[in-house]
Amino acid sequence: MKYIAILIMSLAFFTGCKQQCDKSDMNEFLVIKEQGSFAVGGTVLKHPGEYDNSQFAGWGKSVEQGQSFHADHAVVDYQLPVNAHKMPLIFIHGYGQSARSWQTTPDGREGFNTLMLRRGFGTYLIDLPGRGRAGRTTAQMELKPLADEQFWFDIFRIGQWPHFNKGVQFPTDSAALEQFFRQMTPDISTHSMEPVLSSINALMNKIGQGIVVTHSAGGYPGWMAGIQNSNVRAIVSYEPGGYVFPEDEVPNPMPSLTGTLSGTGVPMAEFMKLTKIPIVLYFGDYIPEEVTDKLGSENWRVRLQMGRKFVETINRYGGNATLIELPKIGIYGNTHFPMSDLNNVVIADLLSEWIKEKGINNK
Repeated sequence: MKYIAILIMSLAFFTGCKQQCDKSDMNEFLVIKEQGSFAVGGTVLKHPGEYDNSQFAGWGKSVEQGQSFHADHAVVDYQLPVNAHKMPLIFIHGYGQSARSWQTTPDGREGFNTLMLRRGFGTYLIDLPGRGRAGRTTAQMELKPLADEQFWFDIFRIGQWPHFNKGVQFPTDSAALEQFFRQMTPDISTHSMEPVLSSINALMNKIGQGIVVTHSAGGYPGWMAGIQNSNVRAIVSYEPGGYVFPEDEVPNPMPSLTGTLSGTGVPMAEFMKLTKIPIVLYFGDYIPEEVTDKLGSENWRVRLQMGRKFVETINRYGGNATLIELPKIGIYGNTHFPMSDLNNVVIADLLSEWIKEKGINNK
């Protein structure tokens, strides 16, 4: 849908703005030039035989001969503001999440999608294969309801159930927590990285150069996309869950209460591609240096430490990587979801400033 600007300006007139709107009022309106949704990547299964369109399969029956099945693709929403920056932002969600984690916050404030649109960036939000609206999959599995929300409350460093962390930036009202739990989605994919990377690569080839923004488990496919696709011109990673290293320099595995974290080795020639683009990692609060008996603290203690080794390795080979620990720059209380915490505007400001500092949109 193109040229939403006309509609928005008309609404402004008919809702009482009229001639009384001053410059600051008009800045509250977000003017979108183009938006839409599409699928990328995926596979097609084709069954042999000839389709018989006189047969009704009916519920519980299967008449697959001669028919096809499109699956394992990603679904992408995009919005382009008027006078957009040269390079858009491509948002990749984490485990148990979908594009919704970038769209809004549990308490209904503007999410990173809208905040960055206001800063002039086009945005592309992905539902990875097997998540959210990209649920058409070739995977065969039995889905069972699993009561695990209190576990994720702890893992995401919102607190230690049922108590919130002191000074936490996550909204602490029950309605927000209700919305947060309901934004989680099952992973019904094939659990293979191939369709994930295929979809991301297809998106980058379709839209051209851009800045990849990842969260949590989306971190690893973000690194691989940077290796595989030259259209990835920068990577921003919020608390990535996994890392790549030169295959002969993978750090020792790091055990923790939530399992052992290991890096993934890749050929040096591939790793070197990550040294050619700006990279920044952000980590929030409540992450200790020493071993603890707390699930969330332990899970992210080792990932922060591995992240330091990743950044050191990138820079040792001439790269341009930075790891920012928010408490060390005076920003406290952030959970594993800084993009939806109460101070997400501050977090978005950091991103805008980093992109400007690196001159990424000037290249």
